[in-house]
Amino acid sequence: MRWIAEWGKTVRISNGKMRGIFAVIRMTMVWGVASVQLIWIAGCHGAVREPGTVVVILESSPNNLDPRQGTDAQSERVGPLIFDALVKKDEHYNLAPWLATSWAQPDALTWVFHLREGVRFQDGRPLEAGDVVWTIQSLIDPKLVGLISAKSGNFAAVGWAEIRDRLTVVIHMKRPDAGLLFNMSDGLFGVVPRGSGSDFGLHPVGSGPYRFVSQVQDKEVVLERFPGCWSRRLGDGGERLHSEIRRIQFNVVPDAITSALELQKGSADAASNVLTPDMEYALTDAPRLDTASGIGSNIWYLNFNMNDVALRDKRVRQAVALAMNRPLIMASLWRGHARLANSLLPPGHWARANDAELAQYSYDPARAAALLEAAGLRADKNGVRLALTLKISTDETTRLLAAVLQQQLRTAGIALNIRSAEFGTFYADVTKGAFQMYVLKWVGSNEDPDIFRYMYSSSSFPPKGANRGHYVNARVDALLARAAAESGPELEVQARRRAEYVEVQQILAEEMPSVPLWYPDNEVVYTPRLQRVASQGDGNFDFLR
Repeated sequence: MRWIAEWGKTVRISNGKMRGIFAVIRMTMVWGVASVQLIWIAGCHGAVREPGTVVVILESSPNNLDPRQGTDAQSERVGPLIFDALVKKDEHYNLAPWLATSWAQPDALTWVFHLREGVRFQDGRPLEAGDVVWTIQSLIDPKLVGLISAKSGNFAAVGWAEIRDRLTVVIHMKRPDAGLLFNMSDGLFGVVPRGSGSDFGLHPVGSGPYRFVSQVQDKEVVLERFPGCWSRRLGDGGERLHSEIRRIQFNVVPDAITSALELQKGSADAASNVLTPDMEYALTDAPRLDTASGIGSNIWYLNFNMNDVALRDKRVRQAVALAMNRPLIMASLWRGHARLANSLLPPGHWARANDAELAQYSYDPARAAALLEAAGLRADKNGVRLALTLKISTDETTRLLAAVLQQQLRTAGIALNIRSAEFGTFYADVTKGAFQMYVLKWVGSNEDPDIFRYMYSSSSFPPKGANRGHYVNARVDALLARAAAESGPELEVQARRRAEYVEVQQILAEEMPSVPLWYPDNEVVYTPRLQRVASQGDGNFDFLR
């Protein structure tokens, strides 16, 4: 516990320049990892477990393993190992056949999906059109099974789904929706057996490479290999699976120091984006550990509650953005393994606005203070103009980030209070709007421009979406509806949609309902017991398949 005490001491006594703060924090973190190394050398020689069993660290428990309901990062990473989606994203975010071998749009309001032959659920039942229809209908009709889910908003444009034949599904739209296909891809969607109710997440059954064994909240999730998985077959759109992995035990370890210890002593085999960048650096030369690193698409962001009296004025939100020295944070806290974000969409995405098209918020505490002054917020005798509260989880990187933001915002006259809680409590507060500001990350969902509808449309207030800050803008709503409804030749449609989404991003950059922070690299630290480990753009667990 000394590391935690040192971390607290660092934050309390550091009143110098930001680089000094970062240096002290880094020294403390490296000290912590060095202590882990000493403990391991003194008394640990690796854990003994059954052959074929792999232990993977999670920062928190999955919120819900029902793919219709789970919206947190852990649910969307573990879920695709149990379930299959209709389509699957490739490394360039293009959508490729998966459970659906092909699809067509005979008109703007009709989608026809042809399913793969020979797919079975893990309880032996064949996966057929009726299961896909049930999955969709249970999302769009809350009366069917009493399901209330933020993912329902992804299918708000769907009128109904029907069975054409055993392996053909027809989806009838109330209005065109260009984002529908993406919302039926891996991480966001999974086909459940017909009849699955609202408590399905307690005993999930899918068609993916692993079947559910057990879950103990805040402790572990256990999966075992499903030998009848269709994707064990080579060719025909299948994939080569890790047949040597027979069982996966996901251990919930919210403390990054403990995670480093578990990896070093051999009681864990992998951790994806769990350790802080400084810990990863300190473990670079650790024996029997390797790292797979790659450019990531996931984004960290800070969100505002637009209903909060202190945050209704956009000048206050802009001031918060200007008071953050994001390049310094990336260079110091992330050791340069991150890229600056000015939009939720990842760099290179066809719909992403260029930086030159967006208002910029480079570090400028003087301008931030001037905006607060213009908003009528005068400095008191201590130089404080405004007090705000930032809610975060207990994740180590987020806690360090919050401590740094507390120092940076103070230079603009903003006193930042930090409230941290274990992830379940924190996420519950976020979804019900009990916050002024919070920091979170999008995992995978930001790889399609539908993220703007999901996060900023006035029709996406929880539980129908993720507009947790209750942002409302009639022009944004109109642009999002128009972009989703575009139809015609593909290249022409994409050009029109890009223009509409660029305008959305310009409005968001001006009104600042949230601050895009950065895209961290994906880092998987693993032991030699795992082979063919690769870092994926959205940080998924495909390397375990």
